[in-house]
Amino acid sequence: MPTEPDTQAGSEHNDGKKKLFSRRSFLIGGSAATGLVLAWAIWPREYEANISATENEEIFGAFLKISKEGQITVVVPQSEMGQGVYTVLPQILADELGADWRTVAVEPAPINPLYANDYLAQQWAETLMPAGSADLTEKEVARWIAQNIATRNDFIVTADSSSVPGYSNRFREAGAAARVLLSKAAAEKWGVEWESCTAENGFISNGEQKLRFGELFADAVKQDLPDPVPFLSSPANNLVGQDLPRLDMPSKLDGSANFAGDIRLPDMVYASIRQGPIGATRLKSFNREGASKIIGLVDVVEHDKWIAAVATNWWAANDALDKMSPMFETTGLLPDSDKMDEALERALADGPGVRFASRGETKSAFDGHENIRARYQAEAALHAPIETRTATADYNDGRLELWLATQAPAAAVKAAAEAIGISTDKVTLYPMLAGGSFGRNLDSKIAAQIAVIAEKVGRPIQLMWSRAEEMMHDHYRAPAFARLDAATDESGRIQALQIKIAAPASAREQSKRVIRGMDEITAMRSSIDEADAKAVEGADVHYSIPNFSLDHHPAYIGAPTGNWRSNAHSYNAFFVESFIDELAAKAKIEPLSYRMQMMSGRPRLARCLTGVAAMAGWDGGLDGSGQGLACHSMRGGHIAVIVSANRGESGLNVRRISATVDVGRIIHPDIARQQIEGGIIFGLAMALGSSTRFNGGIADARRLSDLALPRLAEIPTIQVEFIRSEEEPVGVEEIGVPAVAPAIANALFSATGIRLRQLPLFSEAS
Repeated sequence: MPTEPDTQAGSEHNDGKKKLFSRRSFLIGGSAATGLVLAWAIWPREYEANISATENEEIFGAFLKISKEGQITVVVPQSEMGQGVYTVLPQILADELGADWRTVAVEPAPINPLYANDYLAQQWAETLMPAGSADLTEKEVARWIAQNIATRNDFIVTADSSSVPGYSNRFREAGAAARVLLSKAAAEKWGVEWESCTAENGFISNGEQKLRFGELFADAVKQDLPDPVPFLSSPANNLVGQDLPRLDMPSKLDGSANFAGDIRLPDMVYASIRQGPIGATRLKSFNREGASKIIGLVDVVEHDKWIAAVATNWWAANDALDKMSPMFETTGLLPDSDKMDEALERALADGPGVRFASRGETKSAFDGHENIRARYQAEAALHAPIETRTATADYNDGRLELWLATQAPAAAVKAAAEAIGISTDKVTLYPMLAGGSFGRNLDSKIAAQIAVIAEKVGRPIQLMWSRAEEMMHDHYRAPAFARLDAATDESGRIQALQIKIAAPASAREQSKRVIRGMDEITAMRSSIDEADAKAVEGADVHYSIPNFSLDHHPAYIGAPTGNWRSNAHSYNAFFVESFIDELAAKAKIEPLSYRMQMMSGRPRLARCLTGVAAMAGWDGGLDGSGQGLACHSMRGGHIAVIVSANRGESGLNVRRISATVDVGRIIHPDIARQQIEGGIIFGLAMALGSSTRFNGGIADARRLSDLALPRLAEIPTIQVEFIRSEEEPVGVEEIGVPAVAPAIANALFSATGIRLRQLPLFSEAS
């Protein structure tokens, strides 16, 4: 084992960037870089709601409509991808309003600054600013900048489990405001004080007097709101915390719910597309005559980067592309996994690092103690959603209508408009439901492609990527290498821990595509050597270790990367929790006790650990037992996982996965459970597969069967328990993912004595 860790973490490199950065340079240079050269002083500070209403409806702010019949329509700006946001956010509003859940409906929000995700903008603040300004993001000025960027750029983005923490208060305020207005209208009729009125189950009442919301809606909108609007101290309905029927479920069960591929328009045709290898690629040639005998072929649309065939059905269009055998030419380096590995290794060994966390003095702490080092790595991972990239469009009289599932609607509209040279106000977007996304629908490339095809063909058209195109042109979860060094005392306790992560600046790439409208290659190349705080998320350990440092070593890999369910937490939790298990084994201390002795100041995570140990019947992870433990904290939530597994003749056999979770106050228990269970299965898939290597600029994985995903029959028993909490609610969509892979790896070490340090597992044993 090496005895001397590299303690020069590149702090001089970071300081150098600080000297080149100031608030003024950001407001001038930074704003110009993001297309924000605006007359800030005269920019409007207030915005009007632009939702539509029938003659029997009244609009109550940006999030709510009430009809004469008492129908409550809640307007949701977040993309519904199966995570339940179309139920959870209306549930918060309806609870504060005092609505009858049977009268509540939901519709997607239009693009409007009123719906900007300020919370997520603050989380992404460092990636929205010039590299080297990470320290500024802690200050009030940075939060102000992030909020204004979000509002003035229609930053209505669904990502990073931000829907509940980002919008819950705004939906509660909307419900409270409507309740007060309805109460005032009723009080005016009855000649009483509005504060004496109560709202419950769709009625405003005062003693024996009672009126339905629908009888008051017209008078209610004429009332004035007090400042501040009072919240209910204890809602009469108590809708929050109940397993209410999902608002999106009936249409999904009867088949009336529309996903992007379900749209059918009169005279519509279908398109398939081919794109060349990743990189600076152009269409070189194709054999148009090869497709001449395809029945139903309507047109062929050429672009400098792709080619599309249009036909009366999608199969004919895709077959036509096969027959045309398009050839592409790529200049520069092509993504190749061996070269990626070399780049990551070089960045980790020799590249300048930027320190994102530091406590104590790691250099001196390594002197006089036993030093232990381990190397870990994770391959690039694919999204592989059920529905491949799909969009429908109709271009007519200079206007474009677009049906698309997107997590960044403003970016999609902008991409479509720029592709055909029209203004964004000439584009109408109809947000579709998504069958899962995991970050994939942050990509707006298909919006530009279908806009070009629709303009050329002059008919309504639906573009669907093949599964191979989807997987070869993904924005992958970044591959990463890690080096962890620990100094332990005679009792095995960690006195110092140094973590170095080599990975591309995925979050910066993502922001440049979503906010600045860069194409994937430009975003990727402009992020070379840029440090990214989000590349090391989840590695700033939750243990009380006196001396600690965490560095990011940027690496250019030549393939576009971006958001993926739990992002960098997915690999960093694997690195950290596996290494902690290694240290526990070397100290000959059972893994739970080893972790608990470092839980000072972390009572919520400690409670998850003890809770899952009791639930799973933790046996101490004895040799041969096959039990593995891991825990993780992210974005205010906490989870501990125990896996019972073994490695049999047919491979990995995971018998049971148990989890104890603390995500604060739970809005909808059943949806929360579904998301944790889904995250656990996603983490299991990550441990076994979900990844790809690259050769000649093309991903090796091109079919779902290439991903080694677990089948339904292979899913183990899953146990989930929530810790009751009145803390603020946090997102539950991703926290189930990160701790699963290390718990499986630790279980396999317990069962076999083999330590697996690479994701996916079994790609290499060491």
